[in-house]
Amino acid sequence: QHKITNFSVYDKNTHLCPFDTGLIEKNVFLYFSGVVKPIYDENSSPEGGIRACKMGPINEWWTAGFDGGENALIGFSTAYAEYILMSPSEAYKPYMDTMREKIHMSKVVIEFMQNNQEATYEDLLNKIQTTVPPTGLSSLTEDSLLRHAQFVLDQVQSYDEAAEEDEGLLITTPCMRALIKLAGVTLGKRRQMRKELRKTKDKVKKPAFTMATTTRLVTQIFDSLFQGEIDDKSGQGSKRRRCGICEICQQPDCGKCTACKDMVKFGGSGKAKQACINRRCPNMAMKEADEDDILDDDDTDEKLETTKLSWVGDPVLQDGKNSYYSAVLINDEKVSFGDFISIKPEDVAIPVYIAMVNYLWENASGNKMCHVQWLCRGSDTILGETGDPLELFFVDDCESIKLESSLRKVKVLHKETSPDWFMQGGIEHPEKDFPIEDDSNTFYYQKWYDPDLARFEDIPTSDKPKDQRHHKFCLTCDRLDQLRKKENPSLGPEIESEDSSATRTFYSSVGRDGFEYKVGDCCYMEPSAFGFNVKQPPAKKVKTERKEVDEELYPEGYRKGDYIKGSNESVPEPFRVGRILAIFCKKSSGSKIANLGEIKVKVAKFYRPEDTHKGPSAGYHTDMNMLYWSDEEATVDFKLVKGKCQVTYSENLRSLEEYLCGGLDRFYFTEAYDSETKMFEEPPRQARVSGGKGKGKGKGKGKSSGPSAEEETTEPKKPTYRRLRTLDVFAGCGGISEGFHQAGIAESCWAIEKEEPAGQAFRLNNPGCTVFTDDCNVLLKLVMEGEKQNEMGQKLPQKGDVELLCGGPPCQGFSGMNRFNSREYSRFKNSLIASYLSYCDYYRPRFFLLENVRNFVSFKRSMVLKLALRCLTTMGYQCTFGVLQAGSYGVPQTRRRAIILAAAPGEKLPFFPEPQHVFAPRAMQLSVQVDDKKFMSNITRMESAPFRTITVRDTMSDLPEIRNGAKAEEISYQGDPQSHFQRIRLSGHWAVK
Repeated sequence: QHKITNFSVYDKNTHLCPFDTGLIEKNVFLYFSGVVKPIYDENSSPEGGIRACKMGPINEWWTAGFDGGENALIGFSTAYAEYILMSPSEAYKPYMDTMREKIHMSKVVIEFMQNNQEATYEDLLNKIQTTVPPTGLSSLTEDSLLRHAQFVLDQVQSYDEAAEEDEGLLITTPCMRALIKLAGVTLGKRRQMRKELRKTKDKVKKPAFTMATTTRLVTQIFDSLFQGEIDDKSGQGSKRRRCGICEICQQPDCGKCTACKDMVKFGGSGKAKQACINRRCPNMAMKEADEDDILDDDDTDEKLETTKLSWVGDPVLQDGKNSYYSAVLINDEKVSFGDFISIKPEDVAIPVYIAMVNYLWENASGNKMCHVQWLCRGSDTILGETGDPLELFFVDDCESIKLESSLRKVKVLHKETSPDWFMQGGIEHPEKDFPIEDDSNTFYYQKWYDPDLARFEDIPTSDKPKDQRHHKFCLTCDRLDQLRKKENPSLGPEIESEDSSATRTFYSSVGRDGFEYKVGDCCYMEPSAFGFNVKQPPAKKVKTERKEVDEELYPEGYRKGDYIKGSNESVPEPFRVGRILAIFCKKSSGSKIANLGEIKVKVAKFYRPEDTHKGPSAGYHTDMNMLYWSDEEATVDFKLVKGKCQVTYSENLRSLEEYLCGGLDRFYFTEAYDSETKMFEEPPRQARVSGGKGKGKGKGKGKSSGPSAEEETTEPKKPTYRRLRTLDVFAGCGGISEGFHQAGIAESCWAIEKEEPAGQAFRLNNPGCTVFTDDCNVLLKLVMEGEKQNEMGQKLPQKGDVELLCGGPPCQGFSGMNRFNSREYSRFKNSLIASYLSYCDYYRPRFFLLENVRNFVSFKRSMVLKLALRCLTTMGYQCTFGVLQAGSYGVPQTRRRAIILAAAPGEKLPFFPEPQHVFAPRAMQLSVQVDDKKFMSNITRMESAPFRTITVRDTMSDLPEIRNGAKAEEISYQGDPQSHFQRIRLSGHWAVK
């Protein structure tokens, strides 16, 4: 921030003009000149300042200081700094005198209303007329108040938007409401000026941005965020009581005010249908304030009656002291297994709970009990207040409760997937697809929700047939029990061993997290599991002495720290790799039962090239999948084992390239390493018989009469499946599609890329793919209107054709590097999110992927993320989101990206893949704070991974040198690949076209 004195404001033609008459709001560029002074200087004279001219343009102007003092502060904001105004120049003084009068009027009104919110219009007039104006201003009168009423009320509304949550809105006070009626002003006039500007600009020939073409479902959800950018074909905007996207609208209901107490979800009657006092949208504040008067007059305190309970029929089963029943009457309504009830919370500020009844019983104390499975509201999920208030979600949470805490039976419908769901996209009235009666007692559900990972999935089902379920069966209890068994270690059969003793038992296998580890298997372990006999010299750290900086000359010098972004100095080590020799467990003293917390594995170490005496340079020049066999052993706590891998003797492989490309977590060795002699040797015979199949390379190695070699060499056949027909939107040259191609799951059939050079590159990279070089909004509109071809005669994909939809909508509007992300161009780019989701709604692909910058998940208080997930769940998709670090998957740079995944009903929603490369910890901050909750993806490898970091050296060190003055447009590649990355690139798998 700076101060500026002796200033003047002018347009591009250097004509002096006021800055408070709406010119800035009309995107007219205004500039200013004057003398810039430091923020602490209170002297308004030009002395000691720096003269500057044509600063700007001004992005906005603002006022502050409504907390006492004689004058309010007035300031400008540009793209680079803020300037507080002091004294104007002589030429600009007449403009500022009028401005000062309006500002002072606003200051008097706001300060008076802060402490007198019940004051009348007459009280305000009395305050204005008795206030002594600052030097140079005439006395304030009612005439001046009415003349500046529009400006004053705009300032009051702006002040309300910046108020704290517990402060009342000044715009809704009786005094302000009287002024609005008397002066006949319109709230939000400056915003309306911007809307009118858009209409008039259509007549001027400028680069035009197409309106976002959206389906009706997406329009209903996104229209508040992108008003003016979505093409509303019906010409009728949705009728709203609130904007739905501002910070106030996104606050949760307090549960304590009069309006909340009347809501059904808090146990009220629901007759008033008023918004929570904490969620009064400023756009609707005036109307709701008037309605509050009616609500307050009709305020009745309805107390909930005591719940009446009685069993239906005789017990169906006696289990000890408990008697189990098939049904119960709750306030004369019959409730059976599978029915839903509402339950009152202990805290009245919490909405009423809703749960499904699993079984009913009466205990020995005579208490009527019920075991329920909880459902959560949309507001309890990541969707927050954007969720449908009638939609519920199952969660893995159940509990046994007393039936006396129940309120009533609730009607909860199951929104099942239609048989022709894939063909129902883009219908004109999606709300009619599943009509539901809004009687305040009817809800619906269609998905299960994971609150830790923010995953919406299909409702899980039990593997047990109904006739095998016992009388106390609970699906959630069953699922949680299976999950605990999967997470906890489970030992296999006991085996005899030479090292067996009374305190130690050996086993053939141990299982955990879905993996079974057998003796002879290879596995990953944390770097702390064991060390190596060869000690590497510590990395040399460049000492940078911090020089003394002249703070007056370099006032921002203190901001520069020692950390260098992208530095690999603190990168952790990759996993240790070992071969399991034995699995044993210590027995608890005095017990024959194994102590599962004391499971140990004895492993034989594998050396990586960088772990040998050759050091890190060896790791750079050799394959990252290459290891060295060793006879060194270590005993490791099973808790440090982090997954399975496969290690094979290279001479036993038909093709090393096919082996490495056949899957993840594959390694090979060709030699053994002796750390004592620091020599590389021929592997021992028992090492050569492990892994690989076929006849090898003809040297006869790997043949053995033992059964283990034959067992290990047989790999399970990979399942074969047809590649998904893919549509790539915002395709560029095809980066996302290439990833799906390498994974073997996609066939690029269509791509949309507006820029011709990028579209031509996509054609070269994907021969046979239909590439549309047109606006995605235009193409979607053609398809929705029933067209089969575009103007170029290219066939357009129709419903049922697209199985995988992938794309990365332009990120300029979400990027934190964009200082102008609120301007028209950025807002147009942002609205393409709604267009892209409309592609998903219309085509209903089996799988959907959206990629964007990290800031996408935080933009507008995570509003865009919430609305995107709301769209997908409303369509019926399973979906989730996460933030991934591209560097942990082999990209030589720090690049965090937000990913949204979705799968059609009945499909399996994928989990995000685990990182394959270690990366700098500071760049692995992948958690996302949405509202008050922090979300993490399913990734567990946050501190280590199978391979080392890929560096810029790995990717570019083989490129020819470009000397100063070089003019050749092309330079021949004459060197040999030096790193693993370069060898893969040149082998054709990552060939760049």
